[in-house]
Amino acid sequence: MWHLGPLAFAAPWLLLALPALPVLWWLLRVSPPAPRTQAFPAIRLLRDLPPTEETPHRTPWWLLLLRLVAAALVIIGLARPVWQPQAGGGGSGPLLLVVDNGWAAAPDWPARVAAASAALDGAAREGRRVALLTTAAPETGEPIAATGLVPAEEARARLAALRPRAWAPDRVAALAALNAFRAANPGPFATFYVADGVEHAPAGSAFTPFAGALTDAGPLTVARAEARPARILPPPRAEADRLVVRALQTPVAAPSEANVLARTSDGRAIASATLSFPAGATEAEAALDLPIEIRNQVVRLDLEPEAGAAGTVLLDERFRRRPVGLAAAIETSADAPLTGDLYYLERALAPYAEVRRGTPEALLGRRLAVMILADREVPEGREREALTRWVEQGGMLIRFAGPRLAERPDPLLPVGLRAGERQLGGALSWDRPQTLAPFPDGSPFAGLVPPAEVTIERQVLAEPSPRLTERSWARLADGTPLVTAVSRGQGRIVLFHVTANAEWSNLPLSGLFVDMLRRLVALSAGVQGAESEAPLAPLEMLDGFGRLGPATPAAAPIPANKVEETVASPRHPPGWYGTPGQAEEAAWRRALNLTAHLPAPRASAPPPASARIESVGGVPGERDLGPWLLALALLLLAADLVISLIQRGLIGPRWARAAAVALALGLATPAMAQEPDGAAANATRLAYVVTSDNQVDEVSRLGLLGLSDFVNRRTAAGLAEPAAVVPGRDDLSFFPLLYWPVLADAPQPDAAMVAALNTFMRNGGIILLDTRDEGTGEGMNPGARAALRRVTRDLAVPPLAPVAEDHVLKRAFYLLQDLPGRFSGGQVWVARDQDRANDSVSPVIIGGHDWAAAWAIDSRGQNPYATIPGGARQRVLAYRFGVNLVMYALTGNYKGDQVHVPAILERLGN
Repeated sequence: MWHLGPLAFAAPWLLLALPALPVLWWLLRVSPPAPRTQAFPAIRLLRDLPPTEETPHRTPWWLLLLRLVAAALVIIGLARPVWQPQAGGGGSGPLLLVVDNGWAAAPDWPARVAAASAALDGAAREGRRVALLTTAAPETGEPIAATGLVPAEEARARLAALRPRAWAPDRVAALAALNAFRAANPGPFATFYVADGVEHAPAGSAFTPFAGALTDAGPLTVARAEARPARILPPPRAEADRLVVRALQTPVAAPSEANVLARTSDGRAIASATLSFPAGATEAEAALDLPIEIRNQVVRLDLEPEAGAAGTVLLDERFRRRPVGLAAAIETSADAPLTGDLYYLERALAPYAEVRRGTPEALLGRRLAVMILADREVPEGREREALTRWVEQGGMLIRFAGPRLAERPDPLLPVGLRAGERQLGGALSWDRPQTLAPFPDGSPFAGLVPPAEVTIERQVLAEPSPRLTERSWARLADGTPLVTAVSRGQGRIVLFHVTANAEWSNLPLSGLFVDMLRRLVALSAGVQGAESEAPLAPLEMLDGFGRLGPATPAAAPIPANKVEETVASPRHPPGWYGTPGQAEEAAWRRALNLTAHLPAPRASAPPPASARIESVGGVPGERDLGPWLLALALLLLAADLVISLIQRGLIGPRWARAAAVALALGLATPAMAQEPDGAAANATRLAYVVTSDNQVDEVSRLGLLGLSDFVNRRTAAGLAEPAAVVPGRDDLSFFPLLYWPVLADAPQPDAAMVAALNTFMRNGGIILLDTRDEGTGEGMNPGARAALRRVTRDLAVPPLAPVAEDHVLKRAFYLLQDLPGRFSGGQVWVARDQDRANDSVSPVIIGGHDWAAAWAIDSRGQNPYATIPGGARQRVLAYRFGVNLVMYALTGNYKGDQVHVPAILERLGN
């Protein structure tokens, strides 16, 4: 290939014909004179006339120039010119296509594939053979290896089947595979490396030696995303009443934001938090403040827009309600209203913890996060040994004082106790009930405000000791401890120096009591399954895009006591692990998250100085100019033919004018990109309402463009490019369907807009209102529902009802159960009543599935927006709903009328 600035020629040897154009000039400059009809006199009169020298007729210079230009265009067109061609890696020899396909490549995977495809285009033009090397281990568990050298078209098929993995690339193993490839294929080769720009080695740099080895083999081109940060979402920090989420990223120069969505098991987003990254920041933190009942429903967190395994965290029981065991000295009276030892405890814990009752030994037969003993002594023997062992292995033991504990303290206490209790009016007494002092900063109760009405009338006193202050989590106003704690092994022992009922204080009657217990339960280690070597089988695995699917054949079980320390890999992919048959039981599933062991992302070292750098997503699209130049040459040759016929007198003025008009139209055809006003009436097309957000408008345009293309390929309909309209300014009567994405800040339509929309619906048009916040997209567009009420306030919207199972929208072309878009699971609303004046067609359809994003295709034919959570299958269903919608708008309720076909046929037969 020969390059001339941004222009290249795939067959440059054909350009050698250009120097022959002067010869063509000489051959074409003479043309025979046009024949004429001449009335001759008798031959006798001409016999004596002197002969005159005849000279040939000269071709006009402008006609000669026209022929030369046509010939030059043919030569250049056959030389296969390409504008802004993508090089096949430079240099000579084969092309090695290297792709980082780890977790960091998932967010902009389509752009990376497009960059690699452009390199394959260049290799195909140059006739190069191609090998493919990926840096992430295959999901089969086989070692990383380069493919053999194959034609570019075969490599293109392998590239199309490539997907990002849910683990980090291994450039050390990739370097070994590169060395093996070089040994098997001696000689230089060019490399096109689609790099993710992240250094995945825990320390040092694995990118530098790998890129250096590629440079040693021949010319290197590196394509990477320059301005996009690589982000990961580590598991959250569970606090008493919230989840604290944190995202890490590679630093970028400009400030940025990301959202964390909390999703339930059915994919609904029930909460979101915004993370703000200042310029140059590598970390941001936010809180998901959720009631415990809502928090217990959250099973995954998704980082948007960084879709992928590194932006997904699965939440198992460790992040939800904890099992708490309660034991009293006398079980028969423990539930007595107002006076029972467990009466207040059970009611305070029930909303956010799983409360279990029984003796300590029986409770320890199952996994527990917290055990609470209300004035119950622990005698020597098996019970004390079991409790001690359980605490040292990570359990939290909370004890409440009382007369029994004051008389017979045992070793399972955080501090030594004085004999007897301190009470109002007693020997160790105070004159009036004591209030609580502010909680110290190091206490888990810090931030809680003790109410002034909470008072203590009796307590057990701690023996003075040098470490009493550091073990005190709460104190009375006189400085005596109210709550003390100590660590034992991996667990804790906490003592409330008052009873769990209202006998010694009114603390159990207050909201402070609930808050204190909630914080203590949140401090516990939770239940992580039986800490044994029993294997947990892989149930559902995350792919590189963060989608859950069946376990891969190579996925192996993990011992229950090793889940926390297991690093995601092809053998142990991130996802859900448990015992077979318990995939839906959250308490029996354990989550293995990719980001639990990922280091903070850091940018890789710069490529070698000799490498050529390209930007992923900024690769310009090449354009083959050959067909255009040949078409223009044909038009010029047709013009030359017409002119020659006119000069020879073979066509008259009338036909000459007609030919000139036809040629003018042919020459003007390539420039007719801008359609004139009124062109909407010349073809059927969809339309979308212009909003105040250019990005949303672009998504609407790409979405309707993708839907129109799908409809044209799958049906007999012929839809032209969609149009952008402003109701009240543009004529809506040309469009059967109007797509309207509702923004949260959308203003109420003015009178002209309302009149135009009502007329549009009255005359048979359909408006699809999309709030983009339903189902799995709940929380994505906050404020959209209020905006929907605002924009439809003055519209003639009929009473609505959810789409019925037998509605025409579900069977106009395809038989559908659901009507998803980018999101799924939400409700779609249509007119409730039948209106025969409008063929019973609903003039308005309301949903929030972000259909345009699911339909959208970009300039490379890719779908730029992920469909959540169903992936490719969900996108197909979204397209099918779009086809049904278009059929519904174009043909009305004809499918509904088909129910009468049997009766009509019966009458015709009679």
